[in-house]
Amino acid sequence: MKQFKEKLMNAVFMLAAGTSIFVVALISVFLFANGFPAIAEIGLFEFMLGTKWKPLEGLFGILPTILGSVYVTVGALIIGVPIGIFCAIFLAKFCPKKLYAVLKPAVELMAGIPSIVYGFFGLVVIVPAMQVLFGGSGKGILTASVLLGIMILPTVIGVAEAAIKAVPESYYEGALALGATHEQSVFGATLPAARSGIMAGVILGIGRAIGETMAVVMVAGNQAVIPKGILSGVRTMTANIVLEMAYAAELHRDALIATGVVLFVFILIINLSFSLIKGREGR
Repeated sequence: MKQFKEKLMNAVFMLAAGTSIFVVALISVFLFANGFPAIAEIGLFEFMLGTKWKPLEGLFGILPTILGSVYVTVGALIIGVPIGIFCAIFLAKFCPKKLYAVLKPAVELMAGIPSIVYGFFGLVVIVPAMQVLFGGSGKGILTASVLLGIMILPTVIGVAEAAIKAVPESYYEGALALGATHEQSVFGATLPAARSGIMAGVILGIGRAIGETMAVVMVAGNQAVIPKGILSGVRTMTANIVLEMAYAAELHRDALIATGVVLFVFILIINLSFSLIKGREGR
């Protein structure tokens, strides 16, 4: 009976894993099957390096949206990653238990807030603040970066804190035994050992930022042009797809799917890069 249960559970786990792989493969086939013909018809260089997105005129250059996605993602990392990592360090090694009981649920609650709610927060709070500070519409790269920096915090904090807590206590205790202070032991012994886990949180944060749609649509300005500064309006690849897919047809629709292919490849490159770095560190 015990062996039967073990075989049954192995089959269930195998089915779950196989289903996940099948779904990913199905999505990949759909994207590439519909996106590659559009790229071939438009031309790879015209599609990737074109600076004008005017479907009515037959112009499908996505360079402005690529740069828009890169700019807001980098901005979100500059804002969110340092705050997230230091918050994780505080929660894991410095936070009093009573305060931890309040802060930890608050961070987890942030992860459950819908994107549209973050978008409303950005529209009502961050955009007016940018208007007061810098003038203009208040919508642009900086506004989107601030909002995305807030949105990636729970991801970065959760993964980084788990990585720090997973480090054996002997690392910390050994540093103390050598005469290091509490702070020196944490930053000199524990954190280097948790580097791979912290980097995993950063990678997940990048995926969250570059794939975010509705919140960015509400605060980025949605201008499909190459931005001239951090206050300029910008359109990301995800925003481009969601804004036009409802009425797109024929080559226009296929070009939007091809934009999804480019975004998919970006995410794939980021994940593969992290795997290579992690594998090199392991060796």
